[in-house]
Amino acid sequence: MGNPAAEAKKAEGNAFFKASKHAEAVAKYTEAIALCPSDHTYFSNRAACYEKMGEFEKSAEDGKSCITCNKTFIKGYFRAATALKALKRYKEAEDTLKLGLGVEPRNKDLKENLAEIQGLMRKDKVVALTASAEEAWSKKDYKTTIDLCDKGLALGAGDGKLTALRAKAVPMFEKAEKSRTAGLSKTELFKEAGDKWYKAANFEFAIAEYTKCLDNLSDKHSTLAIKALSNRSACHKQLSNFDGTIEDCSVVIEAEPNNVKALIRRAQGFEAVERYKFALQDVKTVLQLPADIVGGANYKIANEMQHRLNRVVAQLKMG
Repeated sequence: MGNPAAEAKKAEGNAFFKASKHAEAVAKYTEAIALCPSDHTYFSNRAACYEKMGEFEKSAEDGKSCITCNKTFIKGYFRAATALKALKRYKEAEDTLKLGLGVEPRNKDLKENLAEIQGLMRKDKVVALTASAEEAWSKKDYKTTIDLCDKGLALGAGDGKLTALRAKAVPMFEKAEKSRTAGLSKTELFKEAGDKWYKAANFEFAIAEYTKCLDNLSDKHSTLAIKALSNRSACHKQLSNFDGTIEDCSVVIEAEPNNVKALIRRAQGFEAVERYKFALQDVKTVLQLPADIVGGANYKIANEMQHRLNRVVAQLKMG
């Protein structure tokens, strides 16, 4: 049974709410909460009042309190998400709705609201990408402009601004590329061809072009050779040719001992061919480098590999 005094306050609050006297209703629901803070309906009703009053921060907090009191009370998720949407905190709203759908997967209101929130998130991303694309255009960075336009159009197909901007950027990029490649040597053009095949995910063709580039270079530690070797090692990895990955990365590391990408890629190759100690040695090298050189994403990969490899090596010793 509920708390009779708290229920009486709730009834008074309900009467005020029906009369659109939301501030008075809030006061009554607050009294009910003070008398019985574990009843989710008081928080839910107060959240509705705050929503009507435009006090969305308080409405969101009360919606969350509903969920804390009763995780199966679906309206709590709806209340919290509605307020968070009004605050434009779309990611929190999305997460809240997903939690609600975890409780009641077929709830129509939650599903409709989730679709709306995700639509708003896409629109926000398109706006941000459009601004970044326009900035890149102003700097005459046509390649970045095109890439950003493509990302935006993938989210918002047919967007007028992005379509128009991309149409302007493409011929400018092609003109700049023609001018740039005109001054390249035959060897450099092999590397360029490899890059194009790599981006097209045709790794066999990319390897062939990188190999032509390398065959024409006497200095395998030159900047161009290092780039070709690094890219060829990535192709080998994509094709699960881990011996090729290890071989190319090893040449890169000879020239650049602190090349983080080569160290991680070689470690992945060693792990794939079950040479765990060598893999562990490479990731430890990465983790000992300064954080600004390694970068957050690479550090995470290396750290996860280290934990995994330590377990494998320990198990092998026990066996």
